[in-house]
Amino acid sequence: MTGLSASLVRGAVTSPFKHAGRPGATLPTGRLTLPAAPAAPGGLAAYRRICGFPKPESGPLPLTYPHVLAFPLAMRLMTGRDFPLPVVGLVHTWIEIRSHRPVEPGKALEPTVYAAELTPHRRGTEVTMVTEARVGGELVWESRSGYLSRHATKAEAGPKGQEAQEAEAVAVAAEGRTETVPALPAVAEWRLPGDLGRRYGAVSGDRNPIHLHPLTARLFGFPRAIAHGMWTVARCLAEADGKPGELRTVRAEFRAPVLLPGTVTYAADPAGNAFALRSGNGRVHLTGTVTRAL
Repeated sequence: MTGLSASLVRGAVTSPFKHAGRPGATLPTGRLTLPAAPAAPGGLAAYRRICGFPKPESGPLPLTYPHVLAFPLAMRLMTGRDFPLPVVGLVHTWIEIRSHRPVEPGKALEPTVYAAELTPHRRGTEVTMVTEARVGGELVWESRSGYLSRHATKAEAGPKGQEAQEAEAVAVAAEGRTETVPALPAVAEWRLPGDLGRRYGAVSGDRNPIHLHPLTARLFGFPRAIAHGMWTVARCLAEADGKPGELRTVRAEFRAPVLLPGTVTYAADPAGNAFALRSGNGRVHLTGTVTRAL
């Protein structure tokens, strides 16, 4: 059994014994680091294919790829006994990435992960995870991510019917604030297959049950399996990155889950600095902004 598989099993076993929202909960203070190593060519190529990045193997790593390389560390930390939230069912709500310089695939990358902050959220409790990547001791890439553990809060007090519960599960991070989303022009339409979550999970190692099958997704309140948030932002960046290595930062908010199978529209401003992913019914799933190298 690989280290990542062991972490997933440990997470499934320990999650029922963890209670999000417990008063006085604290985060582990340690940092986890992997030995420096270049990206495996096969895994990188599979990631490029499923996310729609250009085929050339000589270009720098996609902006989102160090997150994937560090995912086993994040899983190991979040499934540890001293991590206060149950990892099963965690929902990725936002991410910020900064690339200090492009990283070529042959460079030995050293990832580090730690938990930075635990904060109350109107739908539960959110943890901020930080990932850093170094080459030869130099910080070349970093990210901050929010993960939501949904549970009852004072803001949600009172009984809810089944219909209301399902609507809430589908909304997750949307919170009905569609009026704040700019009406960006449509650029492309993507048809997403029902097995996208399983295929991306095989490449990324993220096999959270909410992404894999309708049955396992229903256990956490979703009517069908949902696409990985990191796949949606990577697919948008693949569309936005006209010149590999040009993107320097991205801030993305996962406003509502993308149900699988489904059809979504990628929209962006003419300069390509703001983007969104939405459904035909007007639901906004993802919004983001990027900056580019001068």
